[in-house]
Parts: sequence; C-alpha cells; structure tokens
Amino acid sequence: MPLDPAGVVLQLHLAPHELIERVTPQPDLFVVAHLGLPQVDVATWRLEIGGLIERPRTFSFDEIRQLPKHSVESFHQCAGSPFRADIAVRRVANVVWSGADLGDLLGAAGIKPEARYLVSHGLDPDENAGVVAAHYVKDIPIERLMQGGLLLAYEINGEPLTREHGSPLRLMIPGYYGTNAVKWLCRLELTAERPSGVFTSELYNDPVAPGSGLDGTSTRPVWEAGPEAIIVAPGDGSTLGRQATEIFGWAWAANGVERVEISADDGLTWLLTELEPRAQWSWQRFSMQWHPSASGSHRLMARATDARGSTQPLELARNSVHTVQVEIAPSSAN
Repeated sequence: MPLDPAGVVLQLHLAPHELIERVTPQPDLFVVAHLGLPQVDVATWRLEIGGLIERPRTFSFDEIRQLPKHSVESFHQCAGSPFRADIAVRRVANVVWSGADLGDLLGAAGIKPEARYLVSHGLDPDENAGVVAAHYVKDIPIERLMQGGLLLAYEINGEPLTREHGSPLRLMIPGYYGTNAVKWLCRLELTAERPSGVFTSELYNDPVAPGSGLDGTSTRPVWEAGPEAIIVAPGDGSTLGRQATEIFGWAWAANGVERVEISADDGLTWLLTELEPRAQWSWQRFSMQWHPSASGSHRLMARATDARGSTQPLELARNSVHTVQVEIAPSSAN
C-alpha cells in the first residue's frame, strides 16, 4: 500500500483553551499516523470479516454504505506516547461519527461461542525494530462489542471521512483510546486468543500497579479511557481581575463522569462544579464561579471521577490532572 507521506504524521490543531465548541470540526481534529497515510483506491478496497464466525463475508464500500446508518457522539482521545504511560498529552476532541453498526453486522454473521477478541487490521504497516508487517493490528475484548455503540465509520459530523482520519472506513469504539480505532480498516477477525504484534503485545501496554486487582499480570492493554478533565477557560497564563470568574471545561471517561472538582490551592481543598449529564459517549461540560481570595499567581487544577469511583491521579499518568496558571491582578486603589 503506497504511503503519502511516509513516516510519522502528527497534526495538533487545538490546545485545551481552544476547545470551545461542543462538537469539534473535522479540520480541527488531531491527526496521528505512526507510519504514514495510505493511498486507498475506494473502488477496489474491500473489508473482510472472518475468523471465528459462522458466515465470513467481504464487503465493498458501496455495500457498507447500503447498510442502515447509525450516528454516535463520542469523545475521541489520543492515548499519547506508546512508550510512556506517565505523560498526559491532552489530545482530545468530541465528534459525531456515522456509519454501519458493527454489532448488528457481526450478529447477523454469527459469532462463534469460543470467540474472545475482535481483531482489526488497517492498511498502514505495522513496524518494530525494522521488521514491517502488512497491517497495523489492534484488538479489543468481545465484551466491549456486546456493550454496543461500535461503528464502521465513514463520516465525521455528517461529512465524509478524510484520508487523514482513515477513509474509506475506520473502526470507532466509543470510550476507548483512539489507538484502538483502526484507520483504513481492511479486515475484522474474531479470535480465541489475543494476537501478537508490536501494537498489541508490546506498545500501548501500561504497567499494573500493585493492589490494582490485576494480580498475575505485569501490564494491561490501553483500551478504556480513564476519567479526565481539562480546563478550557481561563486559559493558561491568563491575567484576571478580582471579580468572580467562570471556570469551565470538558470531562470524559469510558463509563461517564460522575463529578468534577476544582482546586485553586494546589490540591489542599477541592470545590464541586456543576456537571452536565452525558449524551451517548460525549464529553461533559463542567463549570463553576470562582472568587479569587487574593491577588498574585494561582494554579487551577481540575480532576474528574468516573461512574466506577475512579479519580484522576495528580501526576505521572496518561490521564493525570490538568492544571493552568493564572495571575490575579491587584485591586485598583479607590
């Protein structure tokens, strides 16, 4: 598959303070491609579905488009470095994906009872230590498929998926980090075991903390997105007056956010914000009125807690707490 360009493609359009809109326009959506952008001929492209399934099938793009179209609003987040689990990169957006419902399609094809994983193949190559395989390969547990919402996506916000975002077809898994949402999708396979590969068994596997309940394993795949919140306003480096100021931002998690708290004193105390309910898998807006107690420098921190009671770590994690530094100007003399 020809690549143009070849090599790493990284396009970062919006910083946290620029994420004003609830739905992120496709041109503003970040782009991360490990080994380049494939040039796919839609006329000859095919999607194969096989493995532990009763009725294997191959689809053309026109045949995918003829299936009932579904839409899902979801946050979309880059997991960050495949080598470092301790760095939060804040590459995130919220978009409306549209395409064919994967659960319906596989249900009609008949998943065999011994299937445990859904393995997806992209047309971009998979490389490790100079050894190149034909496809980028990722997997997810079959349990996630049963929760619904997975799409064979060909539109973002009602617009055709661009090549940078995986045209003609991309797997979309709401609640999972973007590394699992395979672009330039060409094959889906049901398996009993996890596949071996650089992006399944080596990269994007985080260390397991002692006492995490995952005894017997040293790492776990980077699948579900943990709870996270970003402060959109005020922006980092802002100078504010002593009057009341709205702090607002977005929060998200694979299973939804239950609360977001703000600290203005380096985490000594936390104040509860107003939090909008989640729609489908979208991010959720939080806000509060902040009354600065003194002039000078203040570090604002936002932390989210998800529906399972998991709270963002303060540091050294993919979803560590977001902070912004603001300056409160001295009050003018009367």
